[in-house]
Amino acid sequence: MMKQNQCKKAAGILLLFLLVCTEAGAQMRSIQQSKSKNYVDLVNPFVDSHRSRWFFFSSACRPFGMVSLSPDTDTEHSWGSGYLYGSEYIRCFSHIHNWQMSGVAVMPTVGEFKGHQGMDTYRSKFTHEGEIAKPGYHKVKLTDYDITAELTSTMRVGFHRYTFPKSDESYILFDTGAFLAHGPTAYSEVWKVSDTEIAGWEIMERTGRRPKDTPVYFYAQLSKPVDKIITWREGKIERNSNPERISGKDAGMAVQFETEAGEAVMLKVAISYVSVEQARKNMLAELTGWDFEQVKQTSFEEWNDWLGRIDVEGGTKEQQIKMYTDLWHALLGRRVVSDADGHYMDMTTDYPRIKQIPAGKDGKPLYRHHNFDAWWGSHWSLDILWSMAYPEVMDDFCNTMVDMYQNGGLIPRGPSGGNYTYVMIGDPAASFFAAAYNKGIRNYNAELAYEGLRKNAFVGGIRDHAGYEHSKAARSGGMAFYEERGYVPDGRTDTEGMHTTGASMTLEYAYQDWCLAQMAKNMDKQQDYNFFMKRSKNYRNIWNPQSGYMQPRGVDGDWLPGFDPLELTEKDGFCESNSAIYSHYVPHDMAGLIELYGGAKKYIEKLNSNFEKSQPYGFFRSNATKEGNWTDYGNQPGTGMAHLFSHAGAPWLTQKWVRKVKAAYSDITPYGGYRDDEDQGQMGALGVLMAIGLFEVDGGCAEKPYYEITSPLFDKVTIRLDNRYYPGRTFEIVTKGNSQKNMYIQSATLNGQKWNKCWFYHEDFAKGGRLELKMGAKPNKRWGVEALPPR
Repeated sequence: MMKQNQCKKAAGILLLFLLVCTEAGAQMRSIQQSKSKNYVDLVNPFVDSHRSRWFFFSSACRPFGMVSLSPDTDTEHSWGSGYLYGSEYIRCFSHIHNWQMSGVAVMPTVGEFKGHQGMDTYRSKFTHEGEIAKPGYHKVKLTDYDITAELTSTMRVGFHRYTFPKSDESYILFDTGAFLAHGPTAYSEVWKVSDTEIAGWEIMERTGRRPKDTPVYFYAQLSKPVDKIITWREGKIERNSNPERISGKDAGMAVQFETEAGEAVMLKVAISYVSVEQARKNMLAELTGWDFEQVKQTSFEEWNDWLGRIDVEGGTKEQQIKMYTDLWHALLGRRVVSDADGHYMDMTTDYPRIKQIPAGKDGKPLYRHHNFDAWWGSHWSLDILWSMAYPEVMDDFCNTMVDMYQNGGLIPRGPSGGNYTYVMIGDPAASFFAAAYNKGIRNYNAELAYEGLRKNAFVGGIRDHAGYEHSKAARSGGMAFYEERGYVPDGRTDTEGMHTTGASMTLEYAYQDWCLAQMAKNMDKQQDYNFFMKRSKNYRNIWNPQSGYMQPRGVDGDWLPGFDPLELTEKDGFCESNSAIYSHYVPHDMAGLIELYGGAKKYIEKLNSNFEKSQPYGFFRSNATKEGNWTDYGNQPGTGMAHLFSHAGAPWLTQKWVRKVKAAYSDITPYGGYRDDEDQGQMGALGVLMAIGLFEVDGGCAEKPYYEITSPLFDKVTIRLDNRYYPGRTFEIVTKGNSQKNMYIQSATLNGQKWNKCWFYHEDFAKGGRLELKMGAKPNKRWGVEALPPR
């Protein structure tokens, strides 16, 4: 008997050993698979590039790269510029495609010199045949010159390889005085340093959004010595006593050399917003050699590391391409502006000031400064995605904003070139910081951050600077009214700038008050918590029970006349949207909103009707199809609407409409995919969240954050966690029976336990785990109906 028991024990140990080895082997195979998977090949930069915005298309750059190098087919205006797929000509290759920033245009040419005549003359036709665009690389043929141009980069250095035909008139133009995107170049200077070095600087003229002239400096090296220098100014070739330096308005320089057929000439251009010397230091820090292929490959590897933090299996090839293209955009547009050694330019006061980011024990800067368009609406996109998979990015942005508060006195809404721009409305930094802090992302001065956010929530803070209002006596944000009355009236006569939309301000201020309250709670600021929680109910002050909509009030307190819930003009009180959409904008108090609608049943009917009426129009608002303006996934205010059903006890309708919206925005051609402004990764991040089946209606800002479960597109999603922030290794979402038809969750388990909730806490996510979803063709109206956590 003892011998039999010993045999059973030995067999059990052997079985356990085999199971452990099998699990370890499976984990090792998973790691090897992720390392060998080429995520770069699943990104299509050409998606929706027929109607680009200046910062939308940036092929040859690193994640958040200071250099955002790509071909430019159109160089006037912020919209309809940059690389447009359907354009006939390439005008230049420029190095900065940023929020309200541009600069350093170069162009290779052959034959008769035309540089001084401008881009309209020296531009070249190009062909899509043989064109390649990937994250970190672009290749295109300039057919007028028989030049093949290839582009790649490091973080702060653009790397060009031009393959020339045989010619004794081969040129590379530095069109430093060119008009690029947002406005003209006010002044530039460029000079020859040596036979293989060029340096210079440009002043971007101020715009209506970026209020100050802003410099960019560059330092360039050529792989081939220059035979001749040509300079020009205001359309005329200069023949002065110093032909190797030129300055002024509409100035530029060209380098000339002889080339053999198939000869490759390489160019490296480093940039800085501080000085030419800092640009040179950036090159020394990042790119001393000339191995183009190695730099290209290193760029691919870096992109694979970033994109591979979210791995998906299953779904269609088209769905994977759209998902990784979305993820690429989310890691692309909000650029680094600090140098490799941590220097950056502060423009928040009357005079430019060079500042220094503190260094860590290794001597490297502790974080990087970024330039970015507004956080407006990012609580339903970037704030969620980054806090899950890229928490270090949130730390960088939080530090950027805290530094700007110390330098200039305000937490910014969307800075450009070290300037405050006062873009859009409200204080969406409140939700960004609340999501970061409440998820444990805290490598910044949180007390100082909270101090600045609290300042923004009162008269004289960032909320009072609405829609690019730069006046120091700003009041267009209506905070005096908000503090006194609990709402911001419309029809005011004392406003400046754009987006002076009182109804949407009231709704957004109420949400941001709640975000501050949640942050205050976790920081043991109970008095502030109570104050801001009370103010977060102010959304009720613009609810009209007779119409069943949020409506703008006038200064006299009456409802504005001529109300139309589908109207998109901002005179009707809503910022880039309408009442039909904004009437659902209470992400922090869905229970209270549902009560206003008359209960869950009536709310579900109303919301479902919105989606049914807008489905024939692709869930997109437009003045041309007003009758379809019931939802909008082309702009921020409506991008959380499909997820609201879960808060009314109908998660199956969230699952249905998330899938329908994803299908409507699934195009991966150059002629579709986003339909409107992708907005520096916001729509990309939203697309990723909807594809992997996780969301946070409150933006992740709750005192104890939680994720809401929707219908993933894929068989398996693996989110690789950053152990500097979260203790777990991975969080997996696995579906069984998933298909286009089987969009409804039938049952679920979380870490092997039966799970009948449509949500789980962030702390469970951070530990790592496995969520398994069984999918089916019919909704299971009993799954996931347990109430979401109270707020």
